[in-house]
Amino acid sequence: MSQVGKIRFGLVGGGEGAFIGPIHRMAAELDGQAELVCGAFSADPERARRSGVEQYQLPADRCYASYQAMLAGEQERPADKRMQFVIIATPNHLHFPMAQAALASGFAVVCDKPLCLSVQQAEELRDLQQRQHVPFAVTYNYSGYPMVRAARQLVAVGTLGSIRRVQCSYLQGWLAQAQPDNKQAQWRTDPQTAGGAGCFGDIGSHAEQLLSFVTGLSITRLCADLNTFVPDRALDDDGTVMLQFAGGAKGVLTASQIAVGCENDLSLAVYGERGSLEWRQAEANSLLVHELDQPLRVHRAGGPGSTAAVAPTRLPAGHPEGYIEALATLYQEFISELQGLGPGDYPGLEDGVRGMQFIEKVVESSTRGAQWVDVA
Repeated sequence: MSQVGKIRFGLVGGGEGAFIGPIHRMAAELDGQAELVCGAFSADPERARRSGVEQYQLPADRCYASYQAMLAGEQERPADKRMQFVIIATPNHLHFPMAQAALASGFAVVCDKPLCLSVQQAEELRDLQQRQHVPFAVTYNYSGYPMVRAARQLVAVGTLGSIRRVQCSYLQGWLAQAQPDNKQAQWRTDPQTAGGAGCFGDIGSHAEQLLSFVTGLSITRLCADLNTFVPDRALDDDGTVMLQFAGGAKGVLTASQIAVGCENDLSLAVYGERGSLEWRQAEANSLLVHELDQPLRVHRAGGPGSTAAVAPTRLPAGHPEGYIEALATLYQEFISELQGLGPGDYPGLEDGVRGMQFIEKVVESSTRGAQWVDVA
């Protein structure tokens, strides 16, 4: 049965000084189908209250001192008032206990990536979600770009022929030096809060999901060389992975956070027996398509040529759409499912489990001296 009215959500994280929490809120509300009604915005109760009241303009009784208090408090509210899903926008080590508690309480979940700290935790969440029968999204937001959807469609209909080679690169430079006073840098480079991988947990996981989403290929083996260039840093800040896929295709995935001058330089190239495609986030509205013996074609968001790119495009051709809009597309699809309009095409727990498998195998391969390892 479909529902009318806005879907109500709560936010964990996103308090004063946070980066990604407010982005999630904007993306979730962009299409006017959802509204923030409560939150546990900080581990500090006073900061949580202040963030909710002053930053998000929520009533004080919906600004909870902890996520446990939020889940319990919302369960006690009438069904037509309580939150219907919760967004988890916190450091990685908190994802698992928060998602586990939310699922156990019967709430749908949107969780930032990587899903958790281990494959075992990821599989536990998947099993719990299957028992609870509530939607669960993992915010690999780059899969929401219109021309990424167009690229996936071109691969699926066979325009490129059998895929032979895939290259994906995600380069940043913001961690080229130690940043002891930067909160975002601190938790991303600390094994206790980030997990077993630094750069590859943070952005390498995005690259893996992007290439898997577009090509539909499964990684069967990989060989990883992770690097830590900044002195006294505990986790990787750079690396390269060679990939082998089911069916015989090969690939290379590169991720770095010490590439001085790079901001969020994410790019993907897919090469088949009859053609290839190229996409870069810096020019997100364009998809370059090469076919044998044909001139270069440039597909544009909002233009003709791809039915898959229509739904995620909100503006007329020529008007740039970007990061928040791509994330909003995932929320739009997730919210539509909550409204009873059918399953959404958003990354879910299977993507989250696969992402954790990828991270663990990358770390294992590199620790063993860049040996080839099998991937489940």
